[in-house]
Amino acid sequence: MTPAQGTLTVGVVVVDDQLVFRQVAREVVAATPGFEMLGEAASGEHTLAVVDDLDPDLVLLDVRMPGMDGIETAARLSEARPKVVVVLISIEEAPYLPGGLGSCGAAELLRKQDFGPAALRRVWERHRPARG
Repeated sequence: MTPAQGTLTVGVVVVDDQLVFRQVAREVVAATPGFEMLGEAASGEHTLAVVDDLDPDLVLLDVRMPGMDGIETAARLSEARPKVVVVLISIEEAPYLPGGLGSCGAAELLRKQDFGPAALRRVWERHRPARG
């Protein structure tokens, strides 16, 4: 059962090329009731396989990564898995996207400095699939 169908657990995948942020994200997810860390990836390319294998509800995706960056990864994820909520994560302000953030399929951009249990819950509440 997915969160949209009534269960409280939100399955999360974290994607960042820096191990330090993935560790922090694991701690934040573990400290947030109703959220469960399903897995992680260190590259955009790996993300696609991880999401197919784990079927998360929420993907936290770093904007800047070598190879396939977060923007391209978000676009591919939203095309292949439109029900997955993709949130871009960056230490910088919003990247310039000609069509806006939604043009890559991401629901929101969250700055790493603002990431914590309250922000995680707030982002999910704003963008989770409609119940019913």
